[in-house]
Amino acid sequence: MVLAAAVFGVLQASAQGGAAVSAYSPYTMFGIGELHTIGTAQSRAMAGVGVAWRSSQMPSLANPAGYSATLQKSFLFNVGAEGNFLQNAQRRYDASGNYTTSKNGKFSGNIHEIAVQFPLAKRLGMGLSLMPYSSVGYKMSFLENGSDILGNVGSASYTYSGDGDVTEVKLGVGWEPFKNFSFGIAAKYYWGKITHNYMSAIDNSFVGNGSYLSVVGEDEYAISNFKFQVGLQWNAISDDKNILTFGATYDYGGGLRPKVTKSTVLNNTYETEVFYENEVSQMQLPHSVKAGVMYQNPKLAVALEYEFQAWGNGNNGRFEEKMNNGMVVKYVDTHTAKVGFAYTPNRFDVRNYFNRIAYRFGFRYGNYYQAYNNNGIQQYAVTAGFGFPLKFMGASSIDLSLEYGLRGSHTLMNNAPKIGMIRQDYFKVGLGFSLFGEDYWFVRPKYD
Repeated sequence: MVLAAAVFGVLQASAQGGAAVSAYSPYTMFGIGELHTIGTAQSRAMAGVGVAWRSSQMPSLANPAGYSATLQKSFLFNVGAEGNFLQNAQRRYDASGNYTTSKNGKFSGNIHEIAVQFPLAKRLGMGLSLMPYSSVGYKMSFLENGSDILGNVGSASYTYSGDGDVTEVKLGVGWEPFKNFSFGIAAKYYWGKITHNYMSAIDNSFVGNGSYLSVVGEDEYAISNFKFQVGLQWNAISDDKNILTFGATYDYGGGLRPKVTKSTVLNNTYETEVFYENEVSQMQLPHSVKAGVMYQNPKLAVALEYEFQAWGNGNNGRFEEKMNNGMVVKYVDTHTAKVGFAYTPNRFDVRNYFNRIAYRFGFRYGNYYQAYNNNGIQQYAVTAGFGFPLKFMGASSIDLSLEYGLRGSHTLMNNAPKIGMIRQDYFKVGLGFSLFGEDYWFVRPKYD
């Protein structure tokens, strides 16, 4: 990355093409990009809580200990999609303190998760899921026409763009060796490809002496690596009407060590280099701890959850992206708090379907895993959603999640010129299908 101004100059980006792009943010220029919220549409409607969510009717994406809750002779299947509109806004201030605001935005969408969960034996279950872990998507242009450049070259233009995704495939087992206590372990396989492109060109070479080279470059990161997760759940209360569950997980992080292909074209000269990144790189996963508690009864569900991700420790903390204008980008630890609610008026109401709908709400607050010149980035989200049962006394449902979020602020980044950080407002809509939760697929009927 040559110029930090390409990220924090006033936005002049055109909309990025490609329907499969699932991120559109200058902050994805570094690292593995924007992280997706883990969980089904039911969970995302409640701010993404899930580590203490123990259910026999919904796949457990956040905690492998929840696999043990799968009923015998049953099978859970879930698929979800998500659409996202994100708007970037940035301010430039003049000498008098007045400012102008530049904005751009984009719609994006993609499949969010595919998950299955099934029993292996009594109190022993297995889960398999596929979902995006992170996404990169940005495109920016920057024109450098300062007096020193104009006097020697003319003007120079720079274009930066990137796209790609990291996908997580998770396979694990959960076991309940003692009543009300379960634990699980899961292997996670991460794969994907992230590409960063840059181009510089001399637009008006009518002054100065000598020749000036245009530069076109591409850095491609091919990711393929395994990580692991362990989880626990304990039901402090478990009876016919009330369940109080405590849950926790630990994710083993570290470097992804991608295969890197760097290609550069200087006018007509092509060069390429292929190598594997070392552990001190921008392609990192954090060591992560989640802990939470959830209370459930036939009408109400309430969950509290805390997540710590050690982006700023160990090899992660040693990573820094130093820019030639003095800006430094580095990883920082993140702390995220979540609270979620769900209310179902009467799931056993035969006459009124609306009483069987689940109404969900949530709130999430924390910080982003990168800092720019020691300026942290705060983010929060407000969520809501509905669960529509497909039939009376059935577990299958269609679930809708809605999320409004804010990331960043207009805090000043530079004093000359006075430029603020990028603030992002986004709105997400998720749709999920939880199917076959109540069907006993493996029971031979007594009567045809």
